[in-house]
Amino acid sequence: MDEFKIIDLTPDNIADYGVCGYKDAKKHPELQKKIDWFTQYYPKGLRIKVISSEKGEYKGMLEYIPGEYAHRPVDARGYLFIHCIFMGFRKEDKGKGYGSALIEACIDEAKEAGMDGVTVVTRKGSFMADDDIYIKLGFEVVDKAAPDFHLCALKLKAGAGNPSFKKDMSMSLEKYQDGLTILRSPQCPYTEKNVNAIIATAQEKYHITAKLIDLADAGAAQDIPNPFGTFCIIYNGKIVAHHPISNTRFENIMKENL
Repeated sequence: MDEFKIIDLTPDNIADYGVCGYKDAKKHPELQKKIDWFTQYYPKGLRIKVISSEKGEYKGMLEYIPGEYAHRPVDARGYLFIHCIFMGFRKEDKGKGYGSALIEACIDEAKEAGMDGVTVVTRKGSFMADDDIYIKLGFEVVDKAAPDFHLCALKLKAGAGNPSFKKDMSMSLEKYQDGLTILRSPQCPYTEKNVNAIIATAQEKYHITAKLIDLADAGAAQDIPNPFGTFCIIYNGKIVAHHPISNTRFENIMKENL
């Protein structure tokens, strides 16, 4: 692996590095919302680590927070909860061990803080890392949720209980039985992308007025009926998108559900 350094972002320097590929808050309002959200939760233990080459090239990032503030429907008190891991867009940055280095830095921090362990929601496909990178570092799958989400955990204390998904996710879904509802949180800047286009398409093409719910805090995110936590599209009581999607994908989904 090439020489690198890990940088801890703070409210004072996050704008210098950006997150998830977004670097210009004036051009991308979703980045400014992310920065505001980060600033709000930083005193509660929210952390973002950026990995950079010795030349200052951005390689990726890892975001985590104490489990009680996780923006996922999980019970993870006592654990550090990894929200997301993001590697750069360039193929040459893949497979270099950058992701493992970031996760190991998070594990070290959990040990120093005397936490029970580290935990993360995984899924194969878009927007989330799958189990593999975590399993090779000693994590185990400790819970599952429909349709194909896993909760992985690395215990640092032998007697610690397992974190788990919220047991009442299906009950939360009962609140959204009628019409089109979009739930989103500024935790993930991609939850902003394409939402305006989706709302416009729903109205103009399908004559449906979408209800947009901005999740106010960790409690609201933990009450979402989708394991992804920070984004969800529900149509007549059915989850039709578990993660942020394009307007084109939305149109295809509606064709299948109308």
